[in-house]
Amino acid sequence: MLIAKMYMLVIFAGKSTRMKKVVDQFTVVSNIPYNSTNYCITLKSSLPLEKIEAGQFTNVEIPGNKDVFLRRPFSLFEVDYKSNTVSILVKILGKGSKTLTEVQSGEELSLIYPLGKGFTLPSKGEKILAVGGGSGVAPVLHLARNSHLPTEKVHVILGARSASDHIPVDHYSEWATCHYTTDDGSLGIHGVVTSHPLFKDLTQFDRIYACGPLPMMKAVAAQAKLADVSCEVSLENLMACGFGVCLCCIEPTNKGNLCVCTEGPVFNVNNLKW
Repeated sequence: MLIAKMYMLVIFAGKSTRMKKVVDQFTVVSNIPYNSTNYCITLKSSLPLEKIEAGQFTNVEIPGNKDVFLRRPFSLFEVDYKSNTVSILVKILGKGSKTLTEVQSGEELSLIYPLGKGFTLPSKGEKILAVGGGSGVAPVLHLARNSHLPTEKVHVILGARSASDHIPVDHYSEWATCHYTTDDGSLGIHGVVTSHPLFKDLTQFDRIYACGPLPMMKAVAAQAKLADVSCEVSLENLMACGFGVCLCCIEPTNKGNLCVCTEGPVFNVNNLKW
């Protein structure tokens, strides 16, 4: 059994980097199915949580499945420091995520967190647009909640295939103005996220953020560049180790090939070779 909490010294490419990353056993508080493929799992630590930035992620060990050897990365969806709980949004994509959606309250999961670099938080008085698709809605909603801006200054566009694929985020109306798009028109605007009327004038925003399928992020980035608005995206490359050793998540950038798990997952689009 893992030690409840330990700090890691990572040696990579001949350099020693002290990173305050924690390996911790969390207890499952709840596992709520939002729809047929999306689950929200809330986990509690027995120790005070480390500070977690919006956009950072955790690598979760998959329990009880001998076919799954590697941990799975998940953006941290909601964080409650008072109760020492975090939530992750799990979308069923394969054996690992499927096994994770079957955990029961009271079970324990091993998490490594907080990993990667988060979003650049907006300054007071700025107006932002955050765009999420698929499991990418988790980090943009976490960002909206932690932006500390008035609701009218925070606009979030959430895209999905249909109304049944969207997760319930009504409580986010306290922190953001939420908009929806669906491929079939069953909720919100009919079309992809860039079909939303807000994209007709992106100059009204000071910052744009996105996370989701690669084509979606590239489309958002292209529109942001045309409007000359700062844009950050959270990449979803395969991140097996979480601290730059396995080299599964390499991304070509203007600074060379970088590990998404340590140099990202959040990047300014101007630094990506898109």
